[in-house]
Parts: sequence; C-alpha cells; structure tokens
Amino acid sequence: MSEIRLLIDEDAMDHRFVGALRARGVDVTTAGELTTTGFSDEEQLILATQQQRVFYTFNVGDFCQLHSFYMTEKISHSGIIISSQDYSIGEQMRRVLKLMANKSAKDMANQLVFLSAYLGE
Repeated sequence: MSEIRLLIDEDAMDHRFVGALRARGVDVTTAGELTTTGFSDEEQLILATQQQRVFYTFNVGDFCQLHSFYMTEKISHSGIIISSQDYSIGEQMRRVLKLMANKSAKDMANQLVFLSAYLGE
C-alpha cells in the first residue's frame, strides 16, 4: 500500500503540525516551502497532483467547489483532505494518522475527505 504524501495549504501550515508529522515519518511539504503561497487554489491542487501529494486544507468552500468541478469535468487529482481550524495540533495529528492507517495514496485519488470522519484516539 503506497503511503499518502501531503502538501499542506498555506491556511493550514503550522510549523508544529508539520514537525509532528515529519517526526512520525510522514512525507510532507508546505505551500511555504514550495514558495507557492498566493497561488490560486487550482494551481495548488495541480501542483499537489504533479507531485503525487494529497492536498491538506482548512478551505472547505473553495476546495469542495473545485473538487466538484474536477469530477464533473473528469479531471484527476491526488486527493483533498479538509480539516477544521478548530482542531488542536494533537487532534489533527491523531485524525491524520488514523486516516493514513486506513487509506493509501491510491485510495485518496480523486477523493475529497473530511478529517472529521476520522475520530482521534
């Protein structure tokens, strides 16, 4: 099963969260590290797909709309994870790790997943 690799959107890139993911062996990069802050949502999703990364964001409205457009137009992407800004770093970690334990990169292709579906333990 291929591991999920993440690209963290600029609205969700907290150095503590990114550091905690890396400490657990997760392959993760951020919009800041790629110097793509300010790029459009679609440009970010295209980049994530080119790099075979699942896009992680707090931006519910725009990415739900973009995912719907992609599916209607039969455009592929590597996957989108929508998280809540209300989750602590620890809660995000627990939920992301649970998702990653249950899904592969292949499973995430063309999927929009709400992190709320993965209860932290």
